[in-house]
Amino acid sequence: MNRTAIQNRVVTATEEHEIGKNQFVVAPGVWRVKDTFVNCFILQNTGGTNNWILVDAGLKSSAAKIKSLAENVFGGRNSRPSAIVLTHGHFDHVGSLLELAREWGCPIYCHKLEGPYLTGRSQYPPADPSVGGGLMSYLSFTYPRGPINAEDHLQFLDEDGTVPGMPEWRWLHTPGHAPGHVSLYREHDGVLVAGDAVTTTNQNSALSVMTQKKELQGPPRYFTIDWGAAARSVRLLAQLQPQVIATGHGQSMYGAEARKSLNKLTRHFWDLAMPEDGRYVHEPALTNETGVTYVPPARANYTFIAAVGVAAAAITLGVLFLRQQSKKKRWSKYIEKQLNDWQAS
Repeated sequence: MNRTAIQNRVVTATEEHEIGKNQFVVAPGVWRVKDTFVNCFILQNTGGTNNWILVDAGLKSSAAKIKSLAENVFGGRNSRPSAIVLTHGHFDHVGSLLELAREWGCPIYCHKLEGPYLTGRSQYPPADPSVGGGLMSYLSFTYPRGPINAEDHLQFLDEDGTVPGMPEWRWLHTPGHAPGHVSLYREHDGVLVAGDAVTTTNQNSALSVMTQKKELQGPPRYFTIDWGAAARSVRLLAQLQPQVIATGHGQSMYGAEARKSLNKLTRHFWDLAMPEDGRYVHEPALTNETGVTYVPPARANYTFIAAVGVAAAAITLGVLFLRQQSKKKRWSKYIEKQLNDWQAS
């Protein structure tokens, strides 16, 4: 996008506004709800109609949070979307998908290359704990990789880039993290819902996930199966020069900060985003419309990394357990002292 087009763009948002617990206004007609470590979005036409769609369905615990946001935004308990649109089908983006689609009776749209993983025909390639970067990566071998079967509700996005019922929006194919990954873009004010093509926190690190430290990053390393495609997708998004970047993980970014960060990520993708080593670093997994056709062999240090991840998780849980037990012991001693004092008096 040229400089003149950016200068002529309408700026409709410069920061997020919280409207409820883990509920945010991103831009006019765009809302975000966070569940644990993943975001879902409601998009509404800004032309005055009540038509809206849900983008991604989060975790299994997300359904109530998504419906709460819809009630908060639209009022009443009967507001239903015209469709659910998926950026991709990883477990943390489809957890509540079947529950919501059945309750709402609405279609689900995805890119045709995501079809095998959403119709029970193929699992995603294995996650890659050997990429390192933090506890979220080390534990990734435990994450579900499907498939789920949403065939009764599933339809494929039209290849012309239109988003059903949302004339202001278009979709862009942004593969790498997943074969049929898509991002959504509203051109008149430069709002980008990127999915996991980029993230705005370091999703590989449990500490960053907990603190939600804002920094533009590449896709989550542990599930990215084609780094060449991922780099091309980031370059495509940078060409948009967006005013707003909303992602599947992290807070939204705005204005010059968003554009400069995305340009930097594009220029230095191989240093900033790509891991030094990993299962898919030297060759990608291969997929087609039937699913996975080839997966590179696991790296030699896979077992070691997995063991480190389990050990780290066990230590973390152990510390939390001991702290909780310590609190219980202190409370028990306090109660015992109060009873002894009462009996003595």
